[in-house]
Amino acid sequence: MGVLDGKVALVTGAGSGIGKAIALALAGEGATLALAGRREANLAETKAAIEAKGGKAAAFPLDVVKHDDAAKAIAAIKASLGPVDILVNNAGHSSRVRNIRFMSEAEWRAIVDLNLTAVFSLTQAALPDMLAKKAGTIVTIASYSGLNGTLLGGAAYGAAKAGVINLMGFVHNTFRNQGIRATAVVPGEADTPIMERRPQKPSDEERATMLAPEDVAQAVRLCATLPARATIPELRILPTYQRDLSADLEAARWIGAPADTPDLPKR
Repeated sequence: MGVLDGKVALVTGAGSGIGKAIALALAGEGATLALAGRREANLAETKAAIEAKGGKAAAFPLDVVKHDDAAKAIAAIKASLGPVDILVNNAGHSSRVRNIRFMSEAEWRAIVDLNLTAVFSLTQAALPDMLAKKAGTIVTIASYSGLNGTLLGGAAYGAAKAGVINLMGFVHNTFRNQGIRATAVVPGEADTPIMERRPQKPSDEERATMLAPEDVAQAVRLCATLPARATIPELRILPTYQRDLSADLEAARWIGAPADTPDLPKR
């Protein structure tokens, strides 16, 4: 018997990294997992890993940035598994260009759409069933970049993550007396596939000091398995060790800079 027996949990970005670790953690507590993401092969791998441990899961391919698809996905999950009890908004990534000085409007909008607007869409779609039952848990994976905007996360990513921290605060303050729990989990650097897209890819030694996906998953599991009377509105989880970020920040400063930028360092 698990704490989440009989519960349906939807995890976005469940095909890899933190999303996969969260899905496995919640399945380990007895939840039936609705696995959402764009890459069907990756979702199939997560589903197989859950089932190999005796858990239950189903894959629902979903592009979270398409607003109308959010309601369709929630309806499809309800028809197949039952209403969503736990929503984990995990899908997200940063931009190639991190410096607002050189970022295009299109790149800004793409990052905000994925990291903020998609959270709005799925949260809005999941709320009616939760409110009808007077119970539900919504956890959004934010980022320390949302509290401390730097070139490491980038202008658009940091702004979007600040937005979801505020949005979860809104949901908490607005619906807590109707049984809805809302949490922003705020991780620092985590060793996930997103590191491969950093302007300066961290070394294996540097990645070993970061959070592991399973660390963030444990934070989500805590939020989801507490008694209904208890809520954690915001949970920060950071690496114990602070590494030297100066080279990373300098590399991020110049990505996307035109060749004729007056102060561009000579390579």
